[in-house]
Amino acid sequence: MTLDRREIVQAEGAENAALITTLALAFQEDPAINWIFPDAERRRIGLSRMFGIFAPLDKQDGMALVSPGDEVATLWRGPGQAHVGLLPTLVRAVPFLCAFGLSLPRALKIGDAIDAHHPKGIRYWYLHYAGVRPEHQGKGWGGAAIRAGIARADADHVPVYLETATPGNVGLYRSLGFEVTQEWDVPGGGPHFWSMLRPISSVG
Repeated sequence: MTLDRREIVQAEGAENAALITTLALAFQEDPAINWIFPDAERRRIGLSRMFGIFAPLDKQDGMALVSPGDEVATLWRGPGQAHVGLLPTLVRAVPFLCAFGLSLPRALKIGDAIDAHHPKGIRYWYLHYAGVRPEHQGKGWGGAAIRAGIARADADHVPVYLETATPGNVGLYRSLGFEVTQEWDVPGGGPHFWSMLRPISSVG
């Protein structure tokens, strides 16, 4: 299925329930999320709360790109905004605790490991999350949404960075011009990650 880039639009408003639902459904089987929330029901609740926190933050410091029918949603953080600052984190301390509960230590381990592996000394757009609703996976929606974000990064003349814990995603990202820069494991028996960077000169 070939999708026109114009079918991907920027989500409006401070919050978007459909966007949060799309991401929560898409990440139910993600290896990193499964390590944080081993219990399926706790995972379902925690994901909705987690994306309810991250969606407004990422919109504020970057952008959220979605399809009009809510098949796909992506959250991006702009150049120089990859790390959520201490003050926004403290302001949301209670919501974070509600989202993760007893799983918070594992979530913090993954967050610390992700932060430690971000590129140093360059500016870049950060693809924070990309998810397609299960019934629409394999139809080209993910590639369309990511290409739309890449177009923004190209206009800004900066690379794009992401990390993934899903082995099957590595090939997709490579097809979009990303290169694996590091492979690493979260300490304490956590999931394996691939760090990937799409240079400015790549063709998407």
